[in-house]
Amino acid sequence: MRKRKKKEEDDFIKIDLDSEEFDRKEPDEGDPDRKEPDDGESDEGDSFDEGEVSEDDDTTEKADIDQAEETAGTEEAAEAEETAEPEEAEEEFSEDINLTEMDLEDEPEVKEETEEEKAIRRHKRRKCAAIICGSIVGLLAAVYLGFAFYFESHFMFYTRINGTDFSMKNVSQVEEFMKKQVTDYVLTLEEAGGATEKIVGRDIALEYVPSEELKQCVKKQDNFLWPKSLWKHPKIQASIGVKYDEAALATVVAGLACMQAENQTPSVDAHPGFGTTAFEVVPEVVGTQIDAEKFNAALAEALNGFQAEMNLSECGVYLLPRFVSDSPEVLAATESMNSYLGAQITYDFNPNTEVVNSAVIAQWVKVNENMEVTFDAEAVKAYIASLAEKYDTKGKPRQFTTATGNTVTVEGGKYGWQMDQEAEYEALIANIQNAETVTREPAYKSRAASHGAMDVGSTYAEVDLSNQKAYFIKDGQVVLESDVVTGNPNKGNGTPQGTYSLTYKTRNAVLRGDRKPDGTYSYESPVKYWMPFNGGIGFHDASWQSSFGGSRYKSHGSHGCVNMPTSKAAEMYDLISEGTPVVCHY
Repeated sequence: MRKRKKKEEDDFIKIDLDSEEFDRKEPDEGDPDRKEPDDGESDEGDSFDEGEVSEDDDTTEKADIDQAEETAGTEEAAEAEETAEPEEAEEEFSEDINLTEMDLEDEPEVKEETEEEKAIRRHKRRKCAAIICGSIVGLLAAVYLGFAFYFESHFMFYTRINGTDFSMKNVSQVEEFMKKQVTDYVLTLEEAGGATEKIVGRDIALEYVPSEELKQCVKKQDNFLWPKSLWKHPKIQASIGVKYDEAALATVVAGLACMQAENQTPSVDAHPGFGTTAFEVVPEVVGTQIDAEKFNAALAEALNGFQAEMNLSECGVYLLPRFVSDSPEVLAATESMNSYLGAQITYDFNPNTEVVNSAVIAQWVKVNENMEVTFDAEAVKAYIASLAEKYDTKGKPRQFTTATGNTVTVEGGKYGWQMDQEAEYEALIANIQNAETVTREPAYKSRAASHGAMDVGSTYAEVDLSNQKAYFIKDGQVVLESDVVTGNPNKGNGTPQGTYSLTYKTRNAVLRGDRKPDGTYSYESPVKYWMPFNGGIGFHDASWQSSFGGSRYKSHGSHGCVNMPTSKAAEMYDLISEGTPVVCHY
């Protein structure tokens, strides 16, 4: 800025003060000190009154000289300013800025737009936008209608016919494709497990036969909704029109590996299965057993549709499980079976016990083919039978320690433990279904005194048939011993060995033999004490016997009863009671 100002001043000093042009010289238009003359100002740029114009020229010349001197002084001041401090330069720069702002203030003001002009301008913009939008809509409508008419005779975008893409093809193009493909046609069977087999068109004499179905498929298209095909791709299943030798096809099918029984495995329904502590749903297993009827129908559809592949699983030709993991029936059955596991039945075979807990129950609870919870009746009954085999004693030979300390084997008789297996089955199933926890004895048909080695316990009557002795043992101690006369074996009336229990006892009875045709009995014997234990065989007094013991029974033996002296019979009567075990042995 300073350099420009100095240059202007240099130029000004070079002007000839004596020249006439000096008096008439006007500032340049770019001079910042120039002022536009108003109506009353002189052309030279100085402000004078009209009266001052007539002053003497000398006076004007003198003023010009003074002005030149002043200008020279200004030049010297400018040179001094170049060496001045930065503060002075900043002041001068500020003055230049102020001068610039003054120039800007002198700029003419922009004329404000009227409301009418604004409205015209807005109208023009709207009209232009309407023309553009109309052009776009018209173009889109033309495209839309063009495709709509095009798809009256062509298949839409992404159209697949029997798995083959025929997008934007017409019927003739599709048929031409079919004719070219039929010669080398091969249908690939995609089987479960990834195996594949092929049916070759030549092997079944496959031929292409044009049909009207493709034309019907085109007509069925809603061509005015063609944009929908861009995201929802049309899939068409159509009988293309082929014929083949059905007998040859049957032969080919019969030879397929997937149709061989040995290569097929049946499907398995989802079902409850016992895990570590509870029943869980075991997932279904899809087998490879084929429904021949469904297979043949799917195969015919694939051939008629001229399909390249046939996925056996997707076609549903396999015999699928009836129940899957999330079937309500499976879930309900699993819940029901788990509820049964809450039962626990403890059998009391004092001193032994047998426990039916969840591990045992889990082996018995089953579901049938309709997913109905049942019990494996045979398994439950087998378990009960095993208990009977282990703990029943009735009818079984038993080891017996006699009053004299000998050990003998006693066979026969009706005494002993015998479970009522049918009644116990019903009771056990009820316990499980009600999820009961219980300790009890099983149901019995016959009971004994003890589950120990000698089920007769410690109180019983004993008859030693060999030594013709009778004993009564109470709490393990012999409290009665008597000679007796038992049945006569020589007459076929020998007293049978075995273990029995007293049926009842009574006083003053008459013992009678077989009834004769005339109404009389083979014998009639009144007794004071009668204690039967094996049908018509029992203890009683025998006043007609002259002696007891020894071998008398072989000659004067009874009809099977145990004859006792009256006094001993009376003692026995007082000691024995109904149900008391009676052991007869040799």
